[in-house]
This record gives sequence, C-alpha cells and structure tokens, in this order.
Amino acid sequence: MKKILNLDDLLQRRLMLVGGKGGVGKSTVAAGLAVAGAQRGHKVLLVSTDPAHNLGDLFESSLGRAPQTIPWAGALQVLELNPCTALNRYLESLRAQMLPHVALNLRPQLEKQLHLTRHSPGAEEAALLDEMTRLIQRRDDYDLIIFDTAPTGHTLRLLSLPAVMSTWADGLVAQKKRAGRFRDVIGSLRSSTREEEVEREAPSVLAPLIERQQRFREAAQVLRDAEATGFLFVMTAENLPFEETCRAAAALKEVGIMIAGLVLNRLLPAEAEPVEFLQGAWSMQQRVLVKVSEKLGDLPQVQLPMTGRALQGREGLRWLAGELARYSATAELQQA
Repeated sequence: MKKILNLDDLLQRRLMLVGGKGGVGKSTVAAGLAVAGAQRGHKVLLVSTDPAHNLGDLFESSLGRAPQTIPWAGALQVLELNPCTALNRYLESLRAQMLPHVALNLRPQLEKQLHLTRHSPGAEEAALLDEMTRLIQRRDDYDLIIFDTAPTGHTLRLLSLPAVMSTWADGLVAQKKRAGRFRDVIGSLRSSTREEEVEREAPSVLAPLIERQQRFREAAQVLRDAEATGFLFVMTAENLPFEETCRAAAALKEVGIMIAGLVLNRLLPAEAEPVEFLQGAWSMQQRVLVKVSEKLGDLPQVQLPMTGRALQGREGLRWLAGELARYSATAELQQA
C-alpha cells in the first residue's frame, strides 16, 4: 500500500531540504510548505540556496541575505543566499583571519592565493555551505528551517561538503598544532625572530580554524539526524525527473541523510485520458507512476494535481498550502 506523506509529521522536523531536478516546481512546493508551517503556528525560515532564485517572485517581495518577514504569512521569514555575495564574504573573512599572522613579505602571495580561490571549482559551494552552517547553528531561533535547494547534482555536492570540510579542518588544526610544537622545541635552542614570535601565537591562529571545524562537524551531525532533518524530493511524473530522483535517493542514503518523502507534482486528472491532446502526456504519467511505485514505493508520498492557478503571491501560496494539508488529511482518512 502506498505510504502517505503526513504533513504534520513532516513539519515537526527542525530542518527540511527540498530538492529535485530543475523545473519540477521544488521552489513552489517549498514555499507552500513554509506557508503551511506558519499557518500551524510554527516560526519558519525559508532559505533559497538555488543560484537561480525565484522565492522573491513567488512571494512577490524583494528578498536578500537578511531574513524578511512575509506580512500575510504569520511567523514566516524568507531569505535568498547569493553565491557570489557569499563567496565575497567568505574570502574577506579568510583574509581578515589570516592577514595578521602572515609576514609582510608573504602578503602578496596570500592575495594571489585568495584571487585563485575565487575562481577555483567548488568555491561558491564552499561559500554557500559556510552560510548554511551558520543558519543551521541558529536553528533554535526557529521551529523549522526549510532550504529550497539548487538542482539535484549541485545539492548533492553541497551536502557532501560538511563531512569533507570537517575532515579538512581536522587535518589543518592537527598540522598547525604539530608545527607549533616543533617551533617550541627549536625556539628553546635559540633566540626567536619577530616573525617566529608572531607565528607562535597559536591560539589566535587556531581559533578561526577550530570554530569552522566545530561548525562543519555540527552541521554534518544535524544533517544526519533523522529526527531533526529530512530531505523532501519533488518530481513531475516524467522519465528524466524519475531517473534523477532515483539516483539522488541512492546517493543520499550513502551519505546518511534521511529522505522524508516525495511530492509528485503537476499530475493530470483522470478526465485528461479521453482528451486527444492530453492522451500522450496522461499515458506517460501513468507509466512513470507505476515505476515510482516499484522503485520509490517505500517513500511517503503526496500527489499534487496540475492546476491552472498562478501559484504565487498570497492567494496562490495559501491555496497550495491548503492543498497539501487537504491531500494529507484525505489520504489518512482513506487509509484509516
């Protein structure tokens, strides 16, 4: 029997990541869930990590990095993380942390490395992750934080980073401590230069690394906490979104992130079957739904119909939140 996604259970989590193939409506679903959570009295923060933001369009508001309250949606705040801005802030924080500990003659090399880092692969993901881990640290300020993520491949890389960067930070801290002990031994044998005295200020050098190490470690633990965190897939009943969802589900299981459920979006109603113009699309959806039942049938699901409504703004998103609640409640009654 098909498992039904229980909206109340879903909204009890502290962190939810909503993702899927590009163009399947994941931002709209994330916005609808955020409104549904706020309607239940939860204090909700909705965050877009997708470089192609559209939460501002959905809420018909000008959004930025700072949380903005949506006046008609209760205790709901929304923000959009800009990868370019996040990268600038990330590199500037690195420069501020490192500059006092770098000798004057080595500072041009530091600037060169920071410039190369700006254009290196994965730099924006690392900067976005840095922003995400800071928000995860603030999770007690909210009942629920929902991340509207980028298309699947980008998101999987992002979610694998906390563990990788935690390990990287562990290595840097250990290396720095070993170097400090070695300098102490050498320093006891001869008098120190000024540069060596500066380098020996280990606590101040290590403090940013240790802070980042602890933040990444905490984020990795929270993302793997099945009670606190869940990943919600959104897909349309088409072959490519289905195949991508299957691959992503397997990848999430490998990294230990709980899959909370699956939203099947934009389903054609049964009335579409006899309509010649829609017969092909309706048949394809039915075939994909069979495959979903076979390969993803263990995931709790919710089905949303295709609608001619504009799912944005106060009226559209409230309607969507109501549909999510209505489907969940109706399905539960049918199964009782």
